[in-house]
Amino acid sequence: MPTVDDILKHIGEFNFFQKQTFFLLCLISIAFTPIYVGIVFLGFTPDHRCRSPGVAELSRRCGWSLAEELNYTVPGPGPEGQCLRYEVDWNQSALGCLDPLAGLAANGSPLPLGPCDQGWVYDTPGSSIVTEFNLVCANSWMLDLFQSVVNVGFFIGSLSIGYIADRFGRKPCLLITILINASSGVLMAIAPNYTSMLIFRLIQGLVSKAGWLIGYILITEFVGLNYRRTVAIFYQVAFTVGLLVLAGVAYALPHWRWLQFTVTLPNFCFLLYYWCVPESPRWLISQNKNAKAMKIIKHIAKKNGKPLPESLQSLRPDEEAGEKLNPSFLDLVRTPQIRKHTLILMYNWFTSSVLYQGLIMHMGLAGSNIYLDFFYSALVEFPAAFTIILTIDRVGRRYPWATSNMVAGAACLASAFIPEDLYWLRVTAACLGRMGITVAYEMICLVNAELYPTFIRNLGVLVCSSMCDIGGILTPFLVYRLTDIWHELPLVVFAVVGLIAGGLVVLLPETKGRTLPETIEEVENMQRSKPSILG
Repeated sequence: MPTVDDILKHIGEFNFFQKQTFFLLCLISIAFTPIYVGIVFLGFTPDHRCRSPGVAELSRRCGWSLAEELNYTVPGPGPEGQCLRYEVDWNQSALGCLDPLAGLAANGSPLPLGPCDQGWVYDTPGSSIVTEFNLVCANSWMLDLFQSVVNVGFFIGSLSIGYIADRFGRKPCLLITILINASSGVLMAIAPNYTSMLIFRLIQGLVSKAGWLIGYILITEFVGLNYRRTVAIFYQVAFTVGLLVLAGVAYALPHWRWLQFTVTLPNFCFLLYYWCVPESPRWLISQNKNAKAMKIIKHIAKKNGKPLPESLQSLRPDEEAGEKLNPSFLDLVRTPQIRKHTLILMYNWFTSSVLYQGLIMHMGLAGSNIYLDFFYSALVEFPAAFTIILTIDRVGRRYPWATSNMVAGAACLASAFIPEDLYWLRVTAACLGRMGITVAYEMICLVNAELYPTFIRNLGVLVCSSMCDIGGILTPFLVYRLTDIWHELPLVVFAVVGLIAGGLVVLLPETKGRTLPETIEEVENMQRSKPSILG
């Protein structure tokens, strides 16, 4: 009896139905972007200083701009200065406009300082969760928590999604995650306080990445074997398109509540997929629902305008049932080569997440034009995807992957020491770093499954990729706390972990031209055997 792949060769591996479904599911990938990296705009931290009584009145009398006013509401640079204020009487009529501090300091003595208990002044025309909930000074850790909690949701959701989608089906799981994601996103936009906003943010994390992954699974199960890798890469390219759209929408809507509301609303439209996207026939066959699977396959054939031969109207699973092995977490570290693969892959998933999210978050603290910087850095993700397509089956996986990590690390190190007045050189280095880590991120998604035998392949991908979300949980604290010590310190840390990741990748075997390993013995011999030139 034929498999789904056998049938797709006759009715179309990537024809009208697959192209239409691919386009619809890519919209989900685009809509996932604001949840993953929206912290750059939602949590933008503008220049801020303690509000001192009387300074605003003096500012109006002297005609100061807000930036000039801020010069007189802080006792000096640094984190301590940002949380203190001058305890002086700013309402004295003798104060001049040129240097009012000179008239307040008697005999050059230092001015008394007090706690910042009158609120803050923000130099921004819009708003963010930082300016609305005053997530600065002693409360700055709450901004870190805002981004970390969504990654906690990613972690829990990703661990559970495999079971849920395999147990109840791709389509119902997709629709439920879409509904919860859209509802929690709207509730977050109208949240009255920080705590409720954080709860809705966590709920979004629990379902949004899960929905993204289900879309990824669906599109790879609808297309033929020859197109599976290509659609997987371009599904991630759709995420990059979302970055560009997000930059434009954030520029047009500088107020965080309107921005959150606007990027959430399209998710409700995805509920229409109930009528547009069918269940995966591969999943139906795995559940012994062959009649329903054949009905969908006939629908695909009709959409593609191709007849379904009578000889292909009976089905069998893609993998024949044989001796079933029960996978165990110990299998990931039991033998030398698989143990090495597991540790290196876990570190690289962690590194890719830290560098990718960290570079985006650090960009939001750079103090230049955040919208243009975000837009430029997102553009380089397109050549990153094409680099993978051009090299993965020509050069291989290992060396382009290792090189991309090292390029990202070297670019981060260079960025840390390039003077601020060399703006375009800094932008170039930042773009190289972003391109490098994007290649590494997409490469590990493709290679991870190629380094494990069949019976622990899903478990290996699940465990290793979970480090991606662990990295996302730690990244906000890493970026925002290290910048308090030295603004460029996170880049130095990124450089070190990126260069180490590149070196470790070289220790992995090349998988170009190899069939997927079936047994532990095949994986253990990968380092010694040479790949086939026919891969």
